[in-house]
Amino acid sequence: MMEPVFDHDKLDVYRLSIAYVTESFRLAKGLSGMHRHARDQWLRAAQSIALNIAEGNGKPSLKDRCRSFAIARGSALECAAIQDVLTVSDGIDPAANREGKQRLKRIVSMLTRLVRRSDGIPACAPENDAAFEHGHGNGNGNGHDDSGFNRRTAR
Repeated sequence: MMEPVFDHDKLDVYRLSIAYVTESFRLAKGLSGMHRHARDQWLRAAQSIALNIAEGNGKPSLKDRCRSFAIARGSALECAAIQDVLTVSDGIDPAANREGKQRLKRIVSMLTRLVRRSDGIPACAPENDAAFEHGHGNGNGNGHDDSGFNRRTAR
């Protein structure tokens, strides 16, 4: 990845989303025929993760920032479902699906923390996040917040 120019370039979750897009495009090159619609939707959703993180990080209001991060989170969950569809229809192999979903799990967890850190905006908080309901943190296994979100710059 290039030298950070914008604030979103410094976010771990943004860099992870760019890595996910890169891998998605690599895997999608082999998809055609009956998989083309799922492939196109997958690539749009994968790009949407990074695009909404960048857009949200540039928003001046916490409410708008929160909304963009929530949209990015939804796009990541959409990618997970599309990968499942592509796996059961023999578009991608189960190992690639598993690896991609592990990346997505980390991205979703980090975005969930970004949304939840937007204090005082309950309308943006995800209603049902099993990882947080059961105290599993951000999905990276170390119990630390590595989202790259800086509360001081968010206000």
